[in-house]
Amino acid sequence: MAGIGIQRKVAKGFDEVLARLPEALKGEGFGVLTRIDVKETLKQKLGVEFKRYQILGACNPQYAHRALTAVPEVGALLPCSIAVWEEGAGAVVNAVDPMQTIAAADPSLAPIAKEVRERLARALEAI
Repeated sequence: MAGIGIQRKVAKGFDEVLARLPEALKGEGFGVLTRIDVKETLKQKLGVEFKRYQILGACNPQYAHRALTAVPEVGALLPCSIAVWEEGAGAVVNAVDPMQTIAAADPSLAPIAKEVRERLARALEAI
């Protein structure tokens, strides 16, 4: 099975990764628009326990504007989701790969998707 997204395992703890991620994204022109605490949501909605897991919705306004201007329907694939979960003493960060989503949905958006992918990958490396 091919990987889903751009993944990086980090030796830092979950809380430290979550604290560093917004600044790493900011360095690549992204802001965090949403944050979902999956562990808390599953506890409240289903009464089940789950590992510490959060999903952040990140947006780079310049790229979003370019993509939406070219293909308005791409808004259904925005913002870029980035999942962070606890794994052992460290954490895993997994960002959406725009080449697997946006470019796959509309090949005319591949140049934008490639640039966004490069920026997301650099942000993950900066954590």
